[in-house]
Amino acid sequence: MLDVEGFILVGGASSRMGVNKANLLLNGKTTVSLISEALRSVTSRVSVVGTSVEATSTGLPGVPDLHESWGPLGGIQAALHACKSELCLVIACDLPFVTGELFAYLLQIECRATTPPAAVVPLQSDGRPQPLCAVYRKKSCLAAAEKSIALGEHSPRAMLDKIETRYVNFNDLRDLSGSEHFFLNLNHPQDFEEAKEIARQRRPVG
Repeated sequence: MLDVEGFILVGGASSRMGVNKANLLLNGKTTVSLISEALRSVTSRVSVVGTSVEATSTGLPGVPDLHESWGPLGGIQAALHACKSELCLVIACDLPFVTGELFAYLLQIECRATTPPAAVVPLQSDGRPQPLCAVYRKKSCLAAAEKSIALGEHSPRAMLDKIETRYVNFNDLRDLSGSEHFFLNLNHPQDFEEAKEIARQRRPVG
C-alpha cells in the first residue's frame, strides 16, 4: 500500500441534520463505517477527526480539532497535523457513497504526476470542488492550512488557493462504479431519506 492515512471528518453539531451525521445508519451501518471500509482498500490507518469524536461510536482512533468551531478547514488542518504519512486522504462523514475505487483513482493521479501536486481535489458534477474528499500532501498543505487559519479564513478553498492543486473533472470519474452518488452530501433530513433509498436499492438480495 502507499504511504497514506485516511481521516474521516465527523464535524460538530450537525445542526441542519438535527442529529450526529456520523451515527446515521444506511443498511445497518453508520456513514463512518461505510467510509472506513472504503478507505481500508487503500490504507490500514483510518482515524476520525472533529469535536464530536467522543459522541461517535466508531471504534477508530480519534483526533480532536485544534481550533474550535473552525469548520471543515479546521478538520483538514487537524488531520494534516496528526498525519504521520506523506499523503493524507480526508473525507467528510456525510459523503457515504465514496468508494475505494475513487480513492485509488485520486491517489493514482497524485503519485503518477511528474511533478506531484500538493492536493488532488475532485470536481462535482456541478463543477464545484469537493475538498472534503481529497488527497493532500502533509507538509505543504499543513503550512497552507495553518496560514489560512492565522489569517482568519475558514474556507478550504482559501488553503487550496495557496498551493498547487490538481482539480479532477467529474467527467473523468463517470466511469467509476457509483460515481453518480459519490458526492451526495447528507446536509438535511431529506438528503438522508434519499440516501436510504439509494442504499436500499443497492442492498444485495437474499
